[in-house]
Amino acid sequence: QVQLVESGGGLVQPGGSLTLSCAASGSIVIIYAMGWYRQAPGKQRELVAVSNSGGSTNYADSVKGRFTISRDNAKITVSLQMNSLKHEDTAVYYCNADLRTRLTEPRKIYWGQGTQVTVPS
Repeated sequence: QVQLVESGGGLVQPGGSLTLSCAASGSIVIIYAMGWYRQAPGKQRELVAVSNSGGSTNYADSVKGRFTISRDNAKITVSLQMNSLKHEDTAVYYCNADLRTRLTEPRKIYWGQGTQVTVPS
C-alpha cells in the first residue's frame, strides 16, 4: 500500500512564504511524476506544479515565478516552496504521485490527504 503524507500547510500573511512537503512510502518500484494540486472552495482541483521523471517541471501560469517544486528521488519526497503568497492561493493542497508498485502492474495515481493553506485577504 502506498501512502503520501503532506505537511507544512498553515496560515500565512499575504506576501509571505510557506513550504509544503510530501513523503511517499510503501512498495514503490518506479515513480514517474510527483506534483502538487490544489482545490479552493467551490472550484475544481487544479494542477499547481509537477516534477517529471526526466527532471522537467511544469507550473500553472498563476504560480510561475513564485512557486518552486523540488524532488528527492532517493527519499521519495517532493516539496513546494511558495513565495509571495496571495489570497487567491488559499486552497487545500494535495500531493500527487504517478508510480508503479510492481513492474507487472500498471501505473497508478496516488493522492495525499491534503493540507490547508490559508492566505487572508
